[in-house]
Amino acid sequence: MNVRERAAAVAAQVRDPEMPMLTLADLGVLRDVAVQDDVVVASITPTYSGCPAMATMRDDLVHRLTDAGFARVRVRVVLSPAWSSDWITDAGRAALRAAGLSPPVPAPAVTGPVPLTLGTTRRALTCPRCGSGRTSRVSEFGATACKALYRCDDCLESFDHIKEI
Repeated sequence: MNVRERAAAVAAQVRDPEMPMLTLADLGVLRDVAVQDDVVVASITPTYSGCPAMATMRDDLVHRLTDAGFARVRVRVVLSPAWSSDWITDAGRAALRAAGLSPPVPAPAVTGPVPLTLGTTRRALTCPRCGSGRTSRVSEFGATACKALYRCDDCLESFDHIKEI
């Protein structure tokens, strides 16, 4: 395994600070790992602009890579193309479900200008605990901006849904 492959393998194991059941690679935030002039450069994309977890992601990447023996590490933030919830891997979606979170459905395809809608998003979700399709939105905003709070009408358990972007 060459230096870039070793660095990429280490970076791919760094966990998301808000959803630790996911790695940054599972979440689709880790975009690339390159080696330029003996510097490991990890590229990440925020899930939301102003995402408060970005500094922690950066620090965690730097620490894990330096602890693995890479002396010089730089984290680059890539804003284009913007992150999409469609970038969450199948393994990441399974980890979300196993942790009792509802993974995002495919993001709506938009061509041209994004229409401004003032209503809340309607979603047909499945309860990650019992599998029922009978769910109700409690709040469009959960503990973080990327989550909405739902309740299963059958098992009566509440659950977070990771929003589509």
